Amino acid sequence: MALRFGVEEEYFVADPSSRKVVPRAPAVVERASATLGERASTELIDFLGEAKTSPCHDSAKLAEQVAEMRSAMAAAAAAEGLRLVATGTPVLGELLPAPIGAGARYADSLATYRALDDEQCICSCHVHVEMPDTGRAVLVSNHLRPWLPVLLALSANSPYWAGRDTGHACWRVMSWARWPVAGPPPFFRSPEHYEELVETLLGCGALMDTATIFWDVRPSARLPTLEVRLGDVAMTAAESVLFAVLTRALVQVSLDAVEAGDPAPDPPPELLRAAYWLAARNGLAGNGVDLRTGRPVPFRALAGDLLAHVRPALARTGDLGLVAAGMRELLERGTGAERQRAAYRRRDLLTDVVDAAMIPVAGDRGPGEPRHPPAV
Repeated sequence: MALRFGVEEEYFVADPSSRKVVPRAPAVVERASATLGERASTELIDFLGEAKTSPCHDSAKLAEQVAEMRSAMAAAAAAEGLRLVATGTPVLGELLPAPIGAGARYADSLATYRALDDEQCICSCHVHVEMPDTGRAVLVSNHLRPWLPVLLALSANSPYWAGRDTGHACWRVMSWARWPVAGPPPFFRSPEHYEELVETLLGCGALMDTATIFWDVRPSARLPTLEVRLGDVAMTAAESVLFAVLTRALVQVSLDAVEAGDPAPDPPPELLRAAYWLAARNGLAGNGVDLRTGRPVPFRALAGDLLAHVRPALARTGDLGLVAAGMRELLERGTGAERQRAAYRRRDLLTDVVDAAMIPVAGDRGPGEPRHPPAV
């Protein structure tokens, strides 16, 4: 049977006139909870809220739930006189210091991480894939590492930050990299090595608890899953589903390798870090590094290699056609970052970028068209 999987997405709440992010996510989440229940939640920063699917066996059910939760969250925002924006970083707004949510845990986080919390204005997509146990989740993580920069390039959707073009396709991951336990996970020699390292990080104070292990792949602290956390929130529901199905297939292929006793590749951490930065800067629009050979290769070619690598898992779940078509469309239309910049170039207005990334509600115009007159 296919591994069950699910998605968590974060969205910015924006004023529909200025298109700036506003700290009113708690009201949106409270209203959306009438439909989604506990599947809607607040986050550390009051500029953004989160919604999640239930565990799903198949891509059709996942697509249904992603569409449902986006619709419910967007409708809740509209009922509050607001809009929901699916970008990895805020395009417009006064961000510093960020409005920290209420509650003891967020207060403890601010006391521990200080200015890192002040600048934590990012929206990501987390894919959870069910695992038999934590030990195998740790070993699967090793097999995922060489492919993480490709997933990052495919999901890039955060070129702007507070009114400026950062020059990167994924600025979110650059902002996130400053945290003490973040970025690509280490290579773990064994499940015991993972546990020992976590205990050391807890003991020295780099972690508040296991929920603050922010590596881009980690065994979930609260669910029997492996959590892949490196993607920007997708601009569209279809792209979110594509990313999740591709991620599940990669996890399945990696689990097969673990159970077959195949050794995981261990690229040098310096090279993996460089590959991450190239993915964050270029998205699909430039060269990356093939971590199997150390040679420069266009990210578009690496995306094809990834599809070939996971083809057996996609064929097994019946998702090969869906992913192949989705990848072709993504390569033709460009990543979210490329489409954000295309929206800006039409009239040189950052408000158009926000409009292009708004999650639609009834009465909206077509995708990418301005929904309001330009802010004065």
